[in-house]
Amino acid sequence: MLNWLKAQFGKEEEAPGGTESVRRIVDAIDRLEPERARYVAALAYILGRVAHADRETTREETLEMERLVSERSGLPPEQAMIVVQIAKSQNLLFGGTEDFLVAREFGEVATLEQKLGLLHCLFAVAAAHGGVSTVEDNEISRVATELRVPHDEFVRVRVAFRDHLNVLKPAGGPLR
Repeated sequence: MLNWLKAQFGKEEEAPGGTESVRRIVDAIDRLEPERARYVAALAYILGRVAHADRETTREETLEMERLVSERSGLPPEQAMIVVQIAKSQNLLFGGTEDFLVAREFGEVATLEQKLGLLHCLFAVAAAHGGVSTVEDNEISRVATELRVPHDEFVRVRVAFRDHLNVLKPAGGPLR
């Protein structure tokens, strides 16, 4: 994704169609060490993957993605917003083809703790619009498998979001 950012917006002053704001954002991401940049790009992509699992990414999900990317990457909110928008676009364009590859790349640079943190983020994004749909829950499970997160660890994270899992809610509303 970092290469895509550079190719799209470039760093040269004469970059056609590029604004100073976009150049600053690309410069800031470019200043991240390569491992950190890979982590941020993959994080944003995987968040977008789960947000779009039900074929719709809501405003609430997008705002939660931006908050999480900023919080986890140390990027200012304005830059996190751009990273999330690009990640969402990349997911729409290349979703089915690159999902596994991006998860594998994230798995290469992330510790178990970071992988579990990602799972928490995925559930938080999915729950942002009122509940985690079965489709989103299944996608998060696929991500956990692709990251080789031990199943008991995945279950521990999922249990923390049990009140948000639509599959566990009665037809009339939330569990009591």
